Amino acid sequence: MKIVIVPSGFKECLDAEEVASAMKRGVKRFDPSIQMDVIPMIDGGEGFAKTIVNLKGGELITQNVTGPVGERIDSYFGVYEQNGKRTAVIEMAAVCGLRLVPRTQRNPLKTTTYGVGELIRGALDLNVDHILIGCGDSGTSDGGAGMAEALGVQFLDKAGEVIHVHGGEDLLKVSSISTSALDARIHDVSIDVACNWNNILCGDQGVARVFGPQKGATPEQIDILSAALEHYACLIQEAVETDVRQIPGGGASGGLGAGLLAFTGARLHPRFSIIKDYIQIEEKIAHADVVLTAEGSLDFQTPNGKIPSEVARIAKKNNIPVIALTGTIGKGAALNYQAGIDAYSSIIPRPVSMEEAMRKAPKWIEDSTECVLRQVTIGLGIAHKKYRERGR
Repeated sequence: MKIVIVPSGFKECLDAEEVASAMKRGVKRFDPSIQMDVIPMIDGGEGFAKTIVNLKGGELITQNVTGPVGERIDSYFGVYEQNGKRTAVIEMAAVCGLRLVPRTQRNPLKTTTYGVGELIRGALDLNVDHILIGCGDSGTSDGGAGMAEALGVQFLDKAGEVIHVHGGEDLLKVSSISTSALDARIHDVSIDVACNWNNILCGDQGVARVFGPQKGATPEQIDILSAALEHYACLIQEAVETDVRQIPGGGASGGLGAGLLAFTGARLHPRFSIIKDYIQIEEKIAHADVVLTAEGSLDFQTPNGKIPSEVARIAKKNNIPVIALTGTIGKGAALNYQAGIDAYSSIIPRPVSMEEAMRKAPKWIEDSTECVLRQVTIGLGIAHKKYRERGR
């Protein structure tokens, strides 16, 4: 049996490499001789920069920047060189991800992407030719206004005075936007963004209403944030003549996608389509007997471009079965059967607190992987027995 392991990270708990290591231990515990390919999969969120830099033989650059609630934190971006050009890899989760927002301060009206702009400035200081930005696992919903402000974009009130935008709520105070002081170096680099293509900025399916609750927003705060992002979209259209309301990917990371497109000229890409150029998985999946994937939560949103469904899409081209391990099985999880996932199960063996679940996740992933393979082997044994009986 040949197994391909292609997991995502478990948000706020384990990155993709840590999940992959736990699954690999589970396979080895079941049968050390099994042939397997282990491919930690990134989706633009946690682990994005480190994984790509490791693959490309680059280095991580540490930088002290503004965190999501305004405190100073140590973050990083990656740099590698290929064909004579230098690329910086920025992971927004490493500077304003949900993991960095204390649970007592989870209010997307108050969190900022300013640190992303500081990392972009740091990359520009190194004279890179290209910037690759991963959007995912965010704790912000300011439409990328903080990022833009760090790069010199000015937000003005009714009196024409510059104001500081710290969170989505402050967008309602803005009357106009000026790009006259934007860092001119931004025009000398190409910027690509890996994002969830299904996320849009405004409307009933906009980022405030779909993802606001995950970031701690109350129903009242969601209404405020939705109105603020709609107002922001109008201001962007006036300032740069671009309508970002319904652009695919514009709602990524709380609207950071829209801000990057509007103010830096970035190109937005479906995250899996651009990431697979860096991580080659299709050939390995094609030669597998079974594919194991994983993600922290499996629910109705998973088929909309998340890693387990994208892995399943590739596997189904070759009629390869896919089994998903998850922490939480949420509303609408059965939709994943239609997305090509043949079976899924939670790693959590009993009711526990969130703290215990996060602490024991590596061991439970290992245990669950071994258990799944034992079940697969039972199925193979039954199929083989029936095949022999028919042969008689």
